[in-house]
Amino acid sequence: MNARHSKKMAKIKTARDKMMAGKEGDKGLLIVHTGAGKGKSSSGFGMILRCIAHEMPCAVVQFIKGGWDTGERRIIETHFSELCEFHAMGEGFTWETQDRERDVAMAAKGWEKAKELIRNPHNRLVLLDEINIALRYDYLDIAEVMAFLASEKPPLTHVVMTGRNAKPELIEAADLVTEMTLIKHPFRSGIKAQPGVEF
Repeated sequence: MNARHSKKMAKIKTARDKMMAGKEGDKGLLIVHTGAGKGKSSSGFGMILRCIAHEMPCAVVQFIKGGWDTGERRIIETHFSELCEFHAMGEGFTWETQDRERDVAMAAKGWEKAKELIRNPHNRLVLLDEINIALRYDYLDIAEVMAFLASEKPPLTHVVMTGRNAKPELIEAADLVTEMTLIKHPFRSGIKAQPGVEF
């Protein structure tokens, strides 16, 4: 049994080594986390922590959750502010503000900050948390966002865009797209959002 397993793994390793030999070069990726399942922002912040661990300058712009006292915001602002800029630009989910003009103005302000951070080649990764919500409700012009990313993003800067209902244009242009699928969530069973799990 063990000899058969070893032979199988050796064959897989040979195939993987051959595949990896054909890969070369670095590229700043456009990464999209979307879908109805939990984990979009969590994954983005996982990448931010990886950048911090590698001492790579990075930045966060939160488009929706700006009013929340989140664990990720606390840890970054109190311990890693020299490596990661954190900008909470939103005022809450759209059903909380109930003011489209204000939501549009806050999204525009967030996008201006995002462009500034992305243009700076010092930042190796910029997380645009919940920007897909702002795009979904047309608080931002998808064509303008796509044109900026295509023409002004430095070649080695990664941009991560999270939120449900990513626009088709964004999915098409992205290098990496992950859709979180909802199978089961405690909120549907009457359990509220938990610190350390959801914020």
